[in-house]
Amino acid sequence: MNGKQIQEKSLNHIEDNVNDSSIFSNFPDEIEHLEKIKDKLNDALESYNKSVKHYDEQYMDSKRYLANYRSEIDPKEIFQNEISMEQIERAGTHAVKMRDRINKLLESPYFARIDFTEDESEIPSVFYIGRFSFSDANQSNILIYDWRTPISSMFYDCELGQAGYDAPVGRINGDLTRKRQLKIVQGEMKYVLESSINIQDDVLQRELSHTSDEKMKTIIATIQREQNQIIRNEQAETLIIQGVAGSGKTSIALHRIAYLLYRFKDTLSAKNVVILSPNKVFADYISNVLPELGEEPIFEMSFADVAEIQLDGIINFEPDKDPLETNDTAWAERVKFKSRFEFIKMMDDYLEYATTEYFQPTDYEFGNFKVDREWILSRYNAYKNYPIKIKLSEVASDIYDKLQTENIRDDELPKPKSILKKLSEMFKIKNTLALYKDFYKTMKLPDKFVMPDKKTLEWADVYPFMYFHSVFEGLKENKLIKHVIIDEMQDYTPVQYIVLNKLFKCKKTILGDYGQSLNPNHLHSLDDLKKVYEGVNYVELNKSYRSTYEIINFAKQIQNVTKLEPIERHGDIPELISCSDSEDELLKIKEKIDAFQHSGNVTLGIILKTNSMAASLYDKLSKDYDAHLITTDSQQFANGITITSIQMSKGLEFDEVIIPSANIETYYTDYDRKLLYIACTRAMHKLSLLYTGSLTELLKGE
Repeated sequence: MNGKQIQEKSLNHIEDNVNDSSIFSNFPDEIEHLEKIKDKLNDALESYNKSVKHYDEQYMDSKRYLANYRSEIDPKEIFQNEISMEQIERAGTHAVKMRDRINKLLESPYFARIDFTEDESEIPSVFYIGRFSFSDANQSNILIYDWRTPISSMFYDCELGQAGYDAPVGRINGDLTRKRQLKIVQGEMKYVLESSINIQDDVLQRELSHTSDEKMKTIIATIQREQNQIIRNEQAETLIIQGVAGSGKTSIALHRIAYLLYRFKDTLSAKNVVILSPNKVFADYISNVLPELGEEPIFEMSFADVAEIQLDGIINFEPDKDPLETNDTAWAERVKFKSRFEFIKMMDDYLEYATTEYFQPTDYEFGNFKVDREWILSRYNAYKNYPIKIKLSEVASDIYDKLQTENIRDDELPKPKSILKKLSEMFKIKNTLALYKDFYKTMKLPDKFVMPDKKTLEWADVYPFMYFHSVFEGLKENKLIKHVIIDEMQDYTPVQYIVLNKLFKCKKTILGDYGQSLNPNHLHSLDDLKKVYEGVNYVELNKSYRSTYEIINFAKQIQNVTKLEPIERHGDIPELISCSDSEDELLKIKEKIDAFQHSGNVTLGIILKTNSMAASLYDKLSKDYDAHLITTDSQQFANGITITSIQMSKGLEFDEVIIPSANIETYYTDYDRKLLYIACTRAMHKLSLLYTGSLTELLKGE
């Protein structure tokens, strides 16, 4: 038995025997320390419970006093009482928040210990690292350090020996003399491991071997060095994370936000952050991460939500069509055309031309006053970076100011609105839609713009239209948002990013995998995204943590992602199950479901190529099983049996995955190769593919 096997056996033994005497004999200091910390946490919990009760009573007393005597007390006293109640409410809310943190710490106070001796010192200091910081009663000593503190970075970044960290006062160097990984569940010590090069990997494998859940979990105990560098990146204006399937990119992005909220708590709060996610189910799946890390939930939106806010009262639009279930080649060609990076250059050239050539000023005259067209044109050109309508408004103000200055005889002057009306008549185009239509006419591309209904755009036209609107009238810039997360970056076109940059002039974390593009009509690439964000901070994550070694190697047969590196966590070889006909396939799916229900696993995903195929199978299975169907209208992700399409499974993971209809009729194109790869990489522990007729040739590799 080698060292790694001994360690794995020891880890299994310790986890399975919480009260094993070896923990007490080998690590009595840790058992004793845990009991002391629990005592202090219980004291703190009692104190916060008293505070919460006290603030509740104070608030209710003040509320009753105002209700009973409002008619008898003067307005000044009413105002003072209302201010007092607001202060009590704030203090009470803080006490509740701290009480909840203490409760979470009692479940698992910390997960790591490091001993560090600073240079010029001979005595090592001991630091315990957990989800939150915790100090003793008089706040003089920090007993647990938040995983986001500078000193905690050494646990993730450094091995024993020379080490250091970047503190607010500068670089602190010294000697890391001890690293311990601990697991505490419900206040009980599960294991303690002394550090070696492999310990974090072993703990990581142990955590990855657990079953999945209906919510994404925090990863603070298993953050890897390269992940930690991304999380703690404070300087990047825009950070692009290209990560293979299962690399943890979404989790890393959320932990990065948690870190930034901690690091810049005085200038950044949860209300300043928004995540653009692909659908409501995925948003629900990731919704628990930040609250578990002690932060408020952040606002979630889709690109359609953004468009609705901007275009409300201006124009309507259709939702995006499913390219797998839309047999319309002309529509597909329109989508392809607008997905290219070159489309932006085409729009820019036209808009520069239209902004200049479509304004044809004439002399402005009112009574005895006259403003030459050359002067008007010079003022128009002076507002080069303004939207056209705002330019005209500014020029109208300039004309009015000029007339006021020249009005030495105090003659009647035109109203600013009438000046603006006259100027607007000098511009050839009257609204954004007319300008957008003229673009296709001028570029001799009439077939590339089709309106499905009056004042209604196709989805592919929505963001190009918004781009035109930003030039003609202007968009509603959101100054509250200071950080935007964009997930599934590969599913959005260059023009969508250009418009987003106009709306949110702030820092961005952009993540996804161009190996998992969903739309066959999108022709843009990762290089195109880099052109939009020149000089961007770009990182790649190539190690997959979600799936077993066997599942990842199987997926690589479908789509040879050369950089994809599986973690050495072994499991069952994926099954290929031949079925005699559709009835036999349904029977074998039911057998797999029955086995899952007795397996101890928590989530089973049955993933089909399209939404209609998923709905059809759900109709057949829901009579016998309590299953969940995830559609484009779904709001939540739940444990148990989930039936869904590849489109809706993006970003999710399941203990087991069943892929029906893995035959040559269903999966046969290069685009299908990508879809099948996405479906397979949703599986954490078990993967089964069923087929009737001939197995898809995509499983034979490229």
